[in-house]
Order: sequence, then structure tokens, then C-alpha cells
Amino acid sequence: MTIQGKVHKYKDNVDTDVIIPARYLNTTSHAELASHCMEDIDADFVKRVQKGDIIVAHKNFGCGSSREHAPIAIKASGIACVIAQSFARIFYRNAINIGLPILECPQAANDIQNGDEIRVDLDNGTITNITTGKTYQTKPFPPFIQGIINSGGLLKTIAKYQ
Repeated sequence: MTIQGKVHKYKDNVDTDVIIPARYLNTTSHAELASHCMEDIDADFVKRVQKGDIIVAHKNFGCGSSREHAPIAIKASGIACVIAQSFARIFYRNAINIGLPILECPQAANDIQNGDEIRVDLDNGTITNITTGKTYQTKPFPPFIQGIINSGGLLKTIAKYQ
């Protein structure tokens, strides 16, 4: 699977409370969650984000609470992939469970800038910055994780076998 989009760049320790503030956790509507995604760290995010865009961040993206609302809000906002130096482990697993591709690539996370256009090949772990022409390599997901992401999440994967 290949993803191409514009970058929205963030620094270290973007926690789940700024990805989706707790005051909006009383809804299960993915569209409602998306409408408030990143608003406490980037008030104009929902106005700028386009379907297929990519978040790039530094260390410890998704730290904080273990709620699935954070990756759901990101995915529902139109973000197709998140690249970071590192992820909080529970966010990492929640993202895979809901079918949001995430990649750890410290060099790409450092180099890629806000507004850059990048292409991500999830099958081979290649990240290409179209703006600069620079390419980065990260470890691709194993086939079973790729299957979960390609199916749209763990529940959709399980449903295929029932």
C-alpha cells in the first residue's frame, strides 16, 4: 500500500489529551472526534487537513491515556499515516487495531518539515520526501500487521474469518 500526502509536523510528547481533548470523549461518533482532532495543540488543524495527509512527529507520540479515541480521531480526520521518532506503546497498538498505519523512523521524523509532500510505501518501509527528493528506510510491518491495516483494523480482519 502506498500513501502520499502533505505533512503536518509536531514536536515531542504529543499526548492523547491534545490529540483529542477529554471534554469530547462523551461521543462515539468518529466524525465528531475528527472535528476536534489536535485542536488544543493546533487550532487550525481540522481546517487544513486533507484526506491522505500525514502526521510527522518527534519522540513519544501518543503518550498519555490508553484510549482508542486518539487514533480514531486522527484517522477520521483524514490522516492516512503517522510517522514519528517513537510512539507510546499503547497508542502504537491502538493505531494498528483501528487500521491507522504508523511508522517509526527517527531520521525521517527529524528531517521532514511541515508542508512537505511525502510518499510512504508501507509494503517495503520506504518514505520518500517528494519535496526534497530524500528517501528513508524503516522496517515494514510483518505481513499479519499489514493485513490488519489493509483490512481497516483488527475487528474488520476478524470479521473476514467468521
